[in-house]
Amino acid sequence: MSRIVALLCLTAAAQVTPVPDKFYFEEGKIRVLILTGRNNHDWRSTTPYLREVLQSTGRFDVRVTEEPSGLSAATLKPYDVLVSNYCGPRWGAPTERAVEEFVSGGKGLVVVHAGSYPFGETAVLSERMGRTGVYQKPWIEWGKMVGAVWSDKEPRTGHAQRHAYQVSWEDKEHPIAAGVASSFLLSDELYHNFRLKPGIHVLATAFDSPKIRGNGKQEPLLWTNAYGKGRMFHTALGHDLDAMRTPGFTASYARGVEWAATAKVSLPALIDLNPKNRDAVRVLLVSGGHDHESSFYGVFEKWRDIRVNVDPHPVAFRNDLRKQYDVVVLYDTIQTEALPEKHRQNLREFVESGKGLIILHHAIADFQSWEWWWKEVVGGRYVLRAEPGYEASKYLHDVELVATPKPGHAITKGLPQMRLFDETYKQVWHRADVQVLLTTDHPTSDVEIGWVSPYQNSRVVYLQPGHGRESHEQPWFRQLVRRSILWSAGR
Repeated sequence: MSRIVALLCLTAAAQVTPVPDKFYFEEGKIRVLILTGRNNHDWRSTTPYLREVLQSTGRFDVRVTEEPSGLSAATLKPYDVLVSNYCGPRWGAPTERAVEEFVSGGKGLVVVHAGSYPFGETAVLSERMGRTGVYQKPWIEWGKMVGAVWSDKEPRTGHAQRHAYQVSWEDKEHPIAAGVASSFLLSDELYHNFRLKPGIHVLATAFDSPKIRGNGKQEPLLWTNAYGKGRMFHTALGHDLDAMRTPGFTASYARGVEWAATAKVSLPALIDLNPKNRDAVRVLLVSGGHDHESSFYGVFEKWRDIRVNVDPHPVAFRNDLRKQYDVVVLYDTIQTEALPEKHRQNLREFVESGKGLIILHHAIADFQSWEWWWKEVVGGRYVLRAEPGYEASKYLHDVELVATPKPGHAITKGLPQMRLFDETYKQVWHRADVQVLLTTDHPTSDVEIGWVSPYQNSRVVYLQPGHGRESHEQPWFRQLVRRSILWSAGR
């Protein structure tokens, strides 16, 4: 009996309960797998861009594999479309058969630039445009899927020197081309002399000028092809990031991926790589008067709910700000006498109108002689020079410290304690009734390193961290700034 029980236990253990794919993909999005990792082109920089383009649209959930040879039917099953940024050796019979079945079964395939080269009669290429001298038996079905192969026989498949040229849409009614401009300009290699398969549908071409050793023909560059029940989109464009970042490439690529996956296109004719919500908070970011690393501006990138305009001193407050902006973020150092009276009045009217204000790092030293500003609005001041009742403040660069968020406020809710490498301030004056957001116990710093001012006419936040790249590039700091902006805007 014990043997039977043990056998039943082993059998039960071997039956692994499957986990639905929905737990690992974003619901309602097209699932994309990018194949890369071998290429004579710079796949290390182009692959992240190919992913970024798709993700920026909000339409796709994208994954990447740098070892396509390990793929199987089971690993491909969750995906809707494959994007090949691969130019290297063959993947082996199991993977190749899985890809064939994936596409012929009704899924999509997109082939980018040199992705049309491999698996044919030409030599395998290595990194950095190198030649291996190795020839492999052609994968015939790949050429059928792509709709073209390369040849070393005359006229050889290849390209003349890289140059700027116009790509013209031939079928403007196709879903990938519908609604876009009739042509677009880019600087790229112009592939010529493909050995095209019958049945491909050419979408766009370019003239291969004999002036630069082209063949004098209108060469097909973008096309579609059917393979079984599946759809293939090919773009010969995309030699490097300079070529890919052209709006024409970006849009045709993204729309081509969507079409290959769904047979339809809903994406716009222009793809915004930094998309914003319609109701994004309008932010004026003011710098000047204090040197800082350029990494600071990256703090405000890639947020859909924040739209930032940078306007430095001495002209940042020259106009009435109330209609243009919801929040002013100060990362400056300027004194009252350097700002014309009209500019100060514009700033005051903005704050008193109920708009938001964020004071970052060294901006706590602004307007030393404008008592209304630092005592009422900000609720604190870095004291540049000692004066009756106020000790001079101190600073120290390159300090490793721990910042502890205080609970009880939307800005800090859920934020963990964090290690920072930043500049600390000591003996910064602040009002007793500020609402503290951040504290530290480092001896070179005040305990309170972030607060909400008690000022009633506006939502004002001060954050001490933010001196250099070590903080600017930290996701925790970026989220802290974003939350402060949203909260100060009433969001």
